[in-house]
Amino acid sequence: MSDSSVIEIYADGACKGNPGPGGWGAWLSFAGHEKELWGGELGTTNNRMELTAVIRALEALKRQCNVKIYTDSAYVQKGITEWVHNWKARNWTTSDKKPVKNVDLWKALDALVQQHQIEWIWVKGHAGNAGNERADTLANKGVDQVLGRAVL
Repeated sequence: MSDSSVIEIYADGACKGNPGPGGWGAWLSFAGHEKELWGGELGTTNNRMELTAVIRALEALKRQCNVKIYTDSAYVQKGITEWVHNWKARNWTTSDKKPVKNVDLWKALDALVQQHQIEWIWVKGHAGNAGNERADTLANKGVDQVLGRAVL
């Protein structure tokens, strides 16, 4: 049973080749209402699509919210809850003084998370979690869309 005062977001990315054509998808659920979001890019990486899915979902929120974000990406979950603090302290460089990859998306996500109360929950991908499977389906719709395939 989910808490009706919390928005649940399942976010996922997909990439056919890495780099290659990719898609992102997010399924938002709140108090019996649902919203599906998806899109994609031709030349991208799986990590960029995982980040984009969360960013687009948070951008869709119209006010400050309590949010549970479910992701199968340890990169996203650990990046925003653990690594980002040190990246910012080092002016967006890694511990070995290299620029943080996908810094444009990390900065966008960092700004968005400041606006909400967020609980980050990692889920195992392709393991039968209905919300994660739905986000994966949406991400693959994004891939199909950028490849010009019919999207149902």
